[in-house]
Amino acid sequence: MTRVACAAASFAAAASVQAASKEPPQSTAARSEAPHASQAARHSRPKLDLSGRTRVGKASFYSAKFNGRKMADGSRMDPQADSAASKTLPLGTTAKVTNLETGESTVVTIRDRGPHVPGRIVDLSPASARQVGIDHHEGVSKVAVTPLSLPPTAAGARTPDAVPDGKPVHRPHPSASTAR
Repeated sequence: MTRVACAAASFAAAASVQAASKEPPQSTAARSEAPHASQAARHSRPKLDLSGRTRVGKASFYSAKFNGRKMADGSRMDPQADSAASKTLPLGTTAKVTNLETGESTVVTIRDRGPHVPGRIVDLSPASARQVGIDHHEGVSKVAVTPLSLPPTAAGARTPDAVPDGKPVHRPHPSASTAR
């Protein structure tokens, strides 16, 4: 091979390696659909906490605008009920909430998801908030949340086939399908 041919061959090889290492350009639509890492983290669901450990953090209470609205378990928000919201405790969990500033406590049932404010671990119904001494004007207090009992479906093995009433759902195996 001549020097020119050898140089051309090595240039062509380098160009093909460089082209192979680059990702193909994405269309504008594809780039807008791909979530950024911060968006994925912001919208990811926290794992359910089945450990039974006490958690300490801030509690707030439901605003009056939520009265009568449907909660995650399907019931309606009743400001006089013992309802609470947690991002990590399973729905149906009974928990003791203790205000660490006043020492007062109450027992609540987790019926909703939230709070959706960073740094808070539980939202209480207005009645439960009054029982633990959360000041209506301040609206937030440091609390300890201790799970007392987990719902039956959360206490046992949680499988993808489990439904809220604890009965398994029959799903045929994909290989058993007759349509091909």
